[in-house]
Amino acid sequence: MSALIELRDVHKRFGAVHALRGATGAISGRITGLLGPNGAGKSTLIKALLGLVEFEGEGTVLGMSPKTDGPAVRDRVGYMPENEAYLPGMSAVEMCVYAGELSGLPRQEAMQRAHAALYYAGLEEKRYQPIDGYSTGQKQRVKLAAALVHDPEVLFLDEPTNGLDPRSREEMLELIVDMPEKRGCSIVLSTHLLPDVDRVCDQVVIMHQGRIRFSGDIAKLRQSVGGTYRIEVKDGVDRLVTSLGAAGIAAKAVSPIALAAPLGDAPDASIVFRAAKDARVQVRGFELEKESMEAAFLRVIGDEA
Repeated sequence: MSALIELRDVHKRFGAVHALRGATGAISGRITGLLGPNGAGKSTLIKALLGLVEFEGEGTVLGMSPKTDGPAVRDRVGYMPENEAYLPGMSAVEMCVYAGELSGLPRQEAMQRAHAALYYAGLEEKRYQPIDGYSTGQKQRVKLAAALVHDPEVLFLDEPTNGLDPRSREEMLELIVDMPEKRGCSIVLSTHLLPDVDRVCDQVVIMHQGRIRFSGDIAKLRQSVGGTYRIEVKDGVDRLVTSLGAAGIAAKAVSPIALAAPLGDAPDASIVFRAAKDARVQVRGFELEKESMEAAFLRVIGDEA
């Protein structure tokens, strides 16, 4: 897959603050998590790629340079900012129509697309009401609809679940998962929330202190845990732990239906199934255990934390 976004030695300074320090990498995933702690440079990088702030180095979005083709980039890219982005008293329809007109759509077409985007975001019943009175989750949905109104090919989402209650957060993540297929766009999800990336993304870019520390598949990021395998069973975890112990394998229960067993890098799975048969336990899953997202993230940034 050709890269949607390419970066080569990108720097950005705000006075004495060096926000981007030679960011280099590529983004090509269906849903890519742009991950890093607050202050890592994620929002600055997005604004640079949109042509909203000047920067040193080279970067392209859909083959275009934000330095020279900023308006063309923004015609094909949607942006949902982290902060509130509406005027007092403005309704959801007015905001989305305005966003459509800013992207170059005629008013009539902008109006039609605004209604469609708000319907997709689940706000059709509140579209004429002032955004000031919306809940946090509804305000996030309005920003999403405004970012989608011109049917972008790439969508930047900056902290889209920040401040949401659990139900609103899950609803937003469901919308994000559906968008590549239903809206035909690739997504760059900027967040400091590891579970969000683990839940919806297929690729990840990890930033720390203005640099890209990792870029690639999540499966590649999460390394195996020293030849340890996770074994899921219908029931009888303790019986299987005892049976494996008799076979010389120091397994341990990790949940009422799962155990971890250090079997090495080239395991003889038949040992597990013989032990399960002896313990009269039904095995339902058998896979190499991977690092958690948190462990992988800390490993990547650990020497500069």
